[in-house]
Amino acid sequence: MASATMTPKDVKLGPTKLLINGEWQDAASGKTFETINPATEEVIARVAEADAVDIDRAVAAARRAFEEGPWSKMTASERGRLMYKLADLIDENRKELAALETLDNGKPLGESLKADLPLTTACYRYFAGWADKIHGKTIPVNGPYFCYTRHEPVGVAGQIIPWNFPLLMQAWKLGPALAAGCTVVLKVAEQTPLTALKVGELAMQAGFPPGVINICPGFGPTAGQALARHMDVDKVAFTGSTEVGHLIMKYAAESNLKRCTLELGGKSPNIVFADTDIDAAVEGAYFGLFFNQGQCCVAGSRLFVEERIHEEFVQKIAEKARTRKVGDPFARETGQGPQVSSVQFDKVMGYIEAGKKQGAKLVVGGTRVGDRGYFIAPTVFDNVKDDMTIAKEEIFGPVMSIIKFKDVDEVVRRANNTIFGLAAAVWTKDITKAHAIANRVRAGTVWVNCYDVFDAAAPFGGFKQSGLGRELGEYGLSAYTEIKTVTVKI
Repeated sequence: MASATMTPKDVKLGPTKLLINGEWQDAASGKTFETINPATEEVIARVAEADAVDIDRAVAAARRAFEEGPWSKMTASERGRLMYKLADLIDENRKELAALETLDNGKPLGESLKADLPLTTACYRYFAGWADKIHGKTIPVNGPYFCYTRHEPVGVAGQIIPWNFPLLMQAWKLGPALAAGCTVVLKVAEQTPLTALKVGELAMQAGFPPGVINICPGFGPTAGQALARHMDVDKVAFTGSTEVGHLIMKYAAESNLKRCTLELGGKSPNIVFADTDIDAAVEGAYFGLFFNQGQCCVAGSRLFVEERIHEEFVQKIAEKARTRKVGDPFARETGQGPQVSSVQFDKVMGYIEAGKKQGAKLVVGGTRVGDRGYFIAPTVFDNVKDDMTIAKEEIFGPVMSIIKFKDVDEVVRRANNTIFGLAAAVWTKDITKAHAIANRVRAGTVWVNCYDVFDAAAPFGGFKQSGLGRELGEYGLSAYTEIKTVTVKI
């Protein structure tokens, strides 16, 4: 599959309609939208465009499935069995899914195969194992009473996922919801709908009852807003920008006060001390920023380097950036594909121009690659100041900002001087220093001498304006249950 001889024409396309109540349906309006190959700017397919009417239909189907259908009568172990089956089918179709992900998103095929697909199946299998292990407690209360708690599914879950990891974000959302016994209406990003719809096809093949999983590609102001505002949706889960997260929370509050979890933006500090293994830190910083074309919410885009090793570090990271192969995401040697869309391309180039104008030193990159497709050269800025736009705002592209610091207290203060708090990392051989950073930096995840290490069992989410609640692990599962107390007189 990861061969230069493969072309977009070799990729097998899947469904392009809405999945509602176990059936592939056109949008009620008849509207469709184009999904674009970001490497060539060519149209891949036209996809049914959901709006409020379609969301209504999908929510009604999910409600019936939750309250009346076979899903409501299914045992927890049976739910887990279906989830294991879905994971197996995704694994069996991993080459087709990886190629489709690369075609629609632009990430290198090797990354789709080696990262996105294994993490996706691992997530479904992890939560499948939880399905029959969700239980309450007995509580010794005063008086002649037997008191216990039940963990019941919250109901119909509205879920909205982004375009940077379409398969994996779908698994992060569907996994805990299905394990808990919820039904789902999933609004997928208009930039990357194709793999989500293919997984919907596999879910039906696995035997999920109609209405349990409903998938509606569409746009945020129409389909996304309708889902977040819907009076018959019990919980909304959103992954995306902090700006849109504010709107989702507002819609949830203004409607039926639905439960809300938000996994939002970041401006993660990656802190490198002079006592570290410099080569290992360079590799970690390089991966932590440029992976997935820099389109990661946890990207280590504020790279703090202790001044004693600053010059050496900048030289090494610049050398790596200059040799990064940017181009055809289906080519074996490609390390970086295109940005996902023209909108994202323009946004990233705008940040690069802002960095130049505000006085940051452009060490490498900063230009478009080629004349077709949304390719941007890996870009490294040095001498970045905390008040520069590129040091404050989430870029979501291959743009690294290097910032000098002197000591622990200084770097902790500067690392925390942000509205975000999603992730952070520290590179040092001093375990005391490592724990000091981990304890004092305000972030939901802190990596020590590593970066971008994820596991379905480890909770993930942010402090401050990086979100509410947690994805993954037992903490992520709890967001899809309600706790009921039952007291019985003996």
